[in-house]
Amino acid sequence: MQHDKDSARGLAQLEGYLLWNAEVEDARRRAARFTNQLPWLTRGQREDVERVYTADRVASSGETLGRISDRAAELRVEYSERYRLLRRRCLAAVALAVGAASGTCAALLLLTR
Repeated sequence: MQHDKDSARGLAQLEGYLLWNAEVEDARRRAARFTNQLPWLTRGQREDVERVYTADRVASSGETLGRISDRAAELRVEYSERYRLLRRRCLAAVALAVGAASGTCAALLLLTR
């Protein structure tokens, strides 16, 4: 069982690593596309702009990812609580239905004697 959890955790980490690297590479591509629109830049200026643009884009992506992660954690807590409440209500409804059915059966049994 622990082996399965470790494998799942490792796969999730690998997926996160690959997704983050794809995001960084996308930022680099966008930076290059941006500097291609500025043909008057020298090679050094182009490299500086691409470096700054990439860093800004990666930072922005990291902040967005952090907000999404925080919200997912909040929703997990919220939905877990809703699920517990719904489960309690369902169990109460089942207990009430079983009690009512038992009571009805007992009443019918006593009436038919």
